[in-house]
Amino acid sequence: MEKAKVYYADLRTSPTSNLLDKMERLLKRAGIEKLPLKDNFAAIKIHFGEPGNLAYIRPNYAARMANLLRSLGAKPFLTDCNTLYSGRRANAVDHLQSAMENGFNPISAQCQVIIGDGLKGTDYREIPLDGEYCVAPKIGTAIADADIIISMNHFKGHEQAGFGGALKNLGMGCASVGGKLELHASSQPKIDTEHCIGCNICVKHCAHDAIHLNVERKAEIDYVKCVGCGQCVALCQHEAAVVSDWDTSERLNYKIAEYSLAVVKDKPHFHISFIMNVSPECDCWNHNDAAIIPDLGMLASADPVALDKACADMVTQTPILHNNNVLAAHHEHDDLCGCDKFHMIHPDTDWLAGLRHAEKIGLGTMEYELVKI
Repeated sequence: MEKAKVYYADLRTSPTSNLLDKMERLLKRAGIEKLPLKDNFAAIKIHFGEPGNLAYIRPNYAARMANLLRSLGAKPFLTDCNTLYSGRRANAVDHLQSAMENGFNPISAQCQVIIGDGLKGTDYREIPLDGEYCVAPKIGTAIADADIIISMNHFKGHEQAGFGGALKNLGMGCASVGGKLELHASSQPKIDTEHCIGCNICVKHCAHDAIHLNVERKAEIDYVKCVGCGQCVALCQHEAAVVSDWDTSERLNYKIAEYSLAVVKDKPHFHISFIMNVSPECDCWNHNDAAIIPDLGMLASADPVALDKACADMVTQTPILHNNNVLAAHHEHDDLCGCDKFHMIHPDTDWLAGLRHAEKIGLGTMEYELVKI
């Protein structure tokens, strides 16, 4: 496989060229105009940020992306799927409110905001893949129905995957709640009886008749019938149906790669990552710790694997910030140039395993040529 091209723009500006103009030039140079955009639905997959976290991509960039796509004849919309954990993005009502608070709304973002997997995270399409780990990934319907996939990624650390970039944004972010359960869990869900109130919603909506209420009106799962679809986890509003056993970082990244392939299967796709405010953990937290390196710039590519590898390499080669951040606290006199900073922060993770698997299944290549504009 020949090298993929990854285009890079630093953050220098001038009175005649601001960062939004620079992003648009980067996108055009990287080939976004070659996509068959006219009259097609373009899903702009972005993370809206958990309220309280301020490290997410500014909505100004999303608005410029939407305007560019619209000018090329597309019907763009911003999207993300609901979360597996209980928070302010666990259902579409709270998720949309959170997105609005963080600046992602039809006025500021210049396009509609659609939660990909519906009101309670149960609206999805199964994409036949027959993968090594995921047979038919459960992708949010609005994303599965889109004609074109555009990912806008905040490149940062992640406590389970190592880092969050294009693949994390696609594979994890586009999964329905049940899909997220498949990604995270190594076994079927369980019932935390202390939190169960006997509301019966999981019983009513289990497609496999695998849940019933016992004599104490607590939900119980029949594991002979349970297929691990995650419907009960998605529907429970009381944190009673929960993940049983968390999977390893390597298997999580393998699954993320296969889910990413399902998202872009048979569709044109394009990706841009922002190496800015590189926080040590995910934007899903309601806080963000201090950035570990200086802001570096924006990178764009038609290949999400090459893009993630280029971003990871750039962070690896960059000296850390010597302020009060999680790395500087233990490396006061070291620049850590050439060190895998994400693995240092989260030693139980293996992000490279995911990229290797993504390359193996044909999602892209880790071999790239960096083109600076």
